Amino acid sequence: MTSLVAPAPPWSDVWGQDQAVEILQTAASGTAALSHAWLITGPPGSGRSTLARAFAAALIASGPDDAATMRQVLAGTHPDLTALRTEGVIITIAQARSLVERSYFSPSTGRYRVIVVEDADRMTERTSNVLLKALEEPPPETIWVLCAPSDADLLPTIRSRVRLLRLREPEVADVAALIQARTGVDAATAEQAARHAQRHIGMAQRLATDPASRRRRDETLRAVLRVRGIGDVVEVAGEIVQAAGDDAKALTAERDEAERASLLRTVGVVEGARIPPAVRSQITALEDEQRKRATRSLRDGIDRVLTDLQSLYRDIVLLQLGREEGLINLELLDDLRALASAWKPQRTLVVLDHIAETRDALEQNVQPTLALESLLVTIVSGRKP
Repeated sequence: MTSLVAPAPPWSDVWGQDQAVEILQTAASGTAALSHAWLITGPPGSGRSTLARAFAAALIASGPDDAATMRQVLAGTHPDLTALRTEGVIITIAQARSLVERSYFSPSTGRYRVIVVEDADRMTERTSNVLLKALEEPPPETIWVLCAPSDADLLPTIRSRVRLLRLREPEVADVAALIQARTGVDAATAEQAARHAQRHIGMAQRLATDPASRRRRDETLRAVLRVRGIGDVVEVAGEIVQAAGDDAKALTAERDEAERASLLRTVGVVEGARIPPAVRSQITALEDEQRKRATRSLRDGIDRVLTDLQSLYRDIVLLQLGREEGLINLELLDDLRALASAWKPQRTLVVLDHIAETRDALEQNVQPTLALESLLVTIVSGRKP
């Protein structure tokens, strides 16, 4: 089991990635191991972004005792850190050009200027091409750190210009122990959350501490299991989209209101007062950004549902192959056994293929309800429409 003892700052929030931390610590110390561009890959929840920011803090700080600079970098307020975490569907060309422009600035106070791109897999080909020259020939005091689930998510031309660092995937028991230590939930809740989250640390923490999230997950999977005919398809697809929308609202509503209140305070407008015409454009711009974030959040919510469905039908395949160890959805074991007996493995594999295709289709802006209806037809019939 991975040790729960936190490493020294700025690596304190990085968990379960001892080898990666050692590599980046060595690189940040100013040795020849420092590359001008890095790509950190790992499954969702493995800590890519946390590790990238810790690396940035170590690079920008004057040394391991420069705690003030490290705290500023980790808080995202240091002038030599530029971090992009898109909350839209894609990283735009304009965002990429802005990153490239900043990459040519000399560090203001730190040893290096660091550009962190947390969702590099959301770059289109045209956007990736904007970064190519900057990645290939950056100034000597600029370091790029890209993050993505897999190096296959980026163009070969990008991959050839970065040093790849792959993160390990933690075990369920490791994640459960961490969640229990962080939140104080009981061992059974922590284990179930880690298992249902498929070892995604952030999602496991949310499931462990938010009963509504656990309930929505359970209700969604049970709704799919009860689909018996085409007549159920439209109803259940609507329920899934509604559940994903409720989940997205729960994640964004409080933040949206806090952002609006902060903006009004900044411009000196008292809560409840009439908004002056000069401020309305700023409010409109904020609302536009929040709508884009809501769209991304909804798609991410549906993608989480599809990830849960993959775990469901993966469990069925394991049962069909005579294996019960490593099942994710133990609470639904009786239903899973019934389907495993009623279906042939080939049919389950067809469903898994269609789930993967549906996830890809949603990234291409396919209408979510139609995509889910098509998937549910496959689940009902065993054949793709």
